[in-house]
Amino acid sequence: MSGSAWWRGQRGEWYVVAQFVLFVLVAIGPTTWHGWPGWAFPDSRLTSVAAGVLLIGGASLAIAGARKHGSRLTALPYPAEGAAALATGPYRVVRHPIYCGASFVAFGWALMLQGWLTLAYAALLFLLFDAKARREERWLVETFPSYADYQRRVRKFVPFVY
Repeated sequence: MSGSAWWRGQRGEWYVVAQFVLFVLVAIGPTTWHGWPGWAFPDSRLTSVAAGVLLIGGASLAIAGARKHGSRLTALPYPAEGAAALATGPYRVVRHPIYCGASFVAFGWALMLQGWLTLAYAALLFLLFDAKARREERWLVETFPSYADYQRRVRKFVPFVY
């Protein structure tokens, strides 16, 4: 597939563009809409603790996943040339630790900012990662037939849940 124009999206480039836009919205987008009710969680300490756990845990998982890829890491869902199917390290816990970790960070950031819109951006990012992972996994099964067995054994994003 090399040599095709990026804007055609044959290797999943549009997922990366949408992902970048959502990252920016989560990080610096408006946190609420004028006239919407304010954040009303009763225990702000609990919210802060949950935010910290999601931020630290998510960042750790995403970094561990990225390090496992090493120099072959790419934002595109299409497998890089010479890539190997990973099933060790953080990939023993979830099939997409980078997407999972980034989603956890986004939700943690939304809790920290106490922003309804930021929470919505984080949810959209999670849904985008889910769609991107579905496409990526079709390519992975084509490239690595043993990946189908790995899919049956290991959850996609959330350990033991999803």
